[in-house]
Amino acid sequence: MSVTILQLVVSGVLLGALYALFASGLTLIWGMMNVVNFAHGDFVMLAMYTTFVVWKTLGLGPAASVPIAALLMATVGIVVYFALVRHVMRGPMIAQILGTFGLALFLRYAVFWYFGANFLSLPDNLVGGTFDLSGIRIPAARLLAGAVALLVTAGLHLLLTRTALGSRMLAVAEDQVAAQLMGIKPHQMQAVAWGLAAGATGIAGALIATFFYISPTVGETLVIVAFVTVSLGGFGNVPGALVAGLLIGVIESLSAYWIGPVYKDIVVYSLFVAVLWLRPQGLMGKT
Repeated sequence: MSVTILQLVVSGVLLGALYALFASGLTLIWGMMNVVNFAHGDFVMLAMYTTFVVWKTLGLGPAASVPIAALLMATVGIVVYFALVRHVMRGPMIAQILGTFGLALFLRYAVFWYFGANFLSLPDNLVGGTFDLSGIRIPAARLLAGAVALLVTAGLHLLLTRTALGSRMLAVAEDQVAAQLMGIKPHQMQAVAWGLAAGATGIAGALIATFFYISPTVGETLVIVAFVTVSLGGFGNVPGALVAGLLIGVIESLSAYWIGPVYKDIVVYSLFVAVLWLRPQGLMGKT
């Protein structure tokens, strides 16, 4: 395998780790409540603007902006659950879809109004340096983002499968009535799930902002990638989101090299359609 292909694969894995991180929050919400959050990409967008504001006002980099964005977005997620989602869940599915879609539009145009439509970016030297591993050059910003994303995604999976809190959340996802009879409060666990999912978007957004443009519409692109990742991995499956995110990152990277950057999305979406046609439950989902 040539150095160029290895370079593309490594870059794709690091990018795919970020896809997996914010897609894991989307799949967590679906697994808990069967709710599709169309504002998920705009949560990432808010985290990116938070990172920009932290740098602009305080001059601080990712070490400070990541926890700030995570805490802010976790709070936003909990507020959104109690103020909106908890109520629309009592209605038909169309109410849930329009509710989160309306939230996405509100967040997007609120940012338009406050920050304007111009693209913003963080300085290249905020996370400076490049690592050279046998000819494979890895920008420090991407390496940091990919490594943290992998650790957080793995941590989220361990929290769900190895802790008492995770057991209570999974019990609510399985049967709310039975969980309530066991003394578990469903609304409390669902609020925690929204907080965790939004917190994951906060971390992902803060990391992506170190090397990606920032604009009010960036959430539109990211939410589509999140849906493709979740569908490919299997709705409600965090390990599936991780595998799918890494796979999509590598496919995007190789497609951009072989057939051109303009067409890489066509390859990814074609894969998405093929999975829905041949295996609608996803690679690791249940029928």
